[in-house]
Amino acid sequence: MASRTDVSDMKQQRYDVVIVGGGAAGLSGALTLARARRSVLVIDAGEPRNAPASHVHNYLGRESTPPGELLAIGRGEAAGYGAEIVEGRVLSAERLPGERGFRVVTEDGSAVEARRLLVTTGLVDELPPVPGLAERWGREVLHCPYCHGREVADRPIGVLGVGPLSVHQALMWRQWSDDVTLFRHTGPEPTDEEYEQLAARGVAVVDGEVTGLEIADDDRFTGVRLAGGRVVAREALVVQARFTARSAVLESLGLVPVAQEMGGEVVGTYIATDPVGATEVPGVWAAGNVTSLMEQVVGSVAGGLRAAAGVNGDLIAEDTRNAVAVRRS
Repeated sequence: MASRTDVSDMKQQRYDVVIVGGGAAGLSGALTLARARRSVLVIDAGEPRNAPASHVHNYLGRESTPPGELLAIGRGEAAGYGAEIVEGRVLSAERLPGERGFRVVTEDGSAVEARRLLVTTGLVDELPPVPGLAERWGREVLHCPYCHGREVADRPIGVLGVGPLSVHQALMWRQWSDDVTLFRHTGPEPTDEEYEQLAARGVAVVDGEVTGLEIADDDRFTGVRLAGGRVVAREALVVQARFTARSAVLESLGLVPVAQEMGGEVVGTYIATDPVGATEVPGVWAAGNVTSLMEQVVGSVAGGLRAAAGVNGDLIAEDTRNAVAVRRS
């Protein structure tokens, strides 16, 4: 499998496309563009969102593949067609004068030029401020039933209430277990209708603020600790993270993150694009979780492919304009 090298090891200083972010969307875009015979550089900070997870799910043909293994396979496939993949953190990008494209600057001061940019920097999961959540994130502390529901099926599951979506979460996770408890925590009190729905589905509701997690000597999550000292036994805890797009590179080009609302609350931010991934800045595309907060890995791969096709189509149009201009001259 191809490994990443340092950003200073770039083979050239100008590429058809620079891809910022080497996750599923970025590597999918790199593979597509390299197969289209474009010069491609992927700059990857090495911080995949799903690193804490043990396996990738709902990916046809790759079900239960460890995330690191999937990325290693993707790097090897993209590099096999000539894409360069380097380690580095991009700080900013700027448009070059005329139609020369863009200049990308990394944390160590290195710079590279590109005719087009594809940004696939993903998002950050910002967890509620409860001690212990971050340490168990992706293990027993979960948020997506389609990602992890099967793995905790039929086990005691808790849902941490932090906003209006908490009841919806509890009812959804009830599909995977008949032992679900909603901890009110800091969330709003359910309405009468919601209480009836929870009762009808056998979901218990516990008042009081959650102050921490109980961890057994063998490093197993065993329960939720309330402010009064009571511990409720659970084996998994569902939380609503805030999904914040890693949009600094796109913001340096003038793009502004958009608030994502769901169920009456803001759950995060994203960068808006058209259906193919083109942003409002000509020559700049984006794909994956930076543009679609709810996207799973297989969807990010598809988004990277679509954006890459859009980038290549735009380059073809420019190549044709240039060729016509040369012929006329």
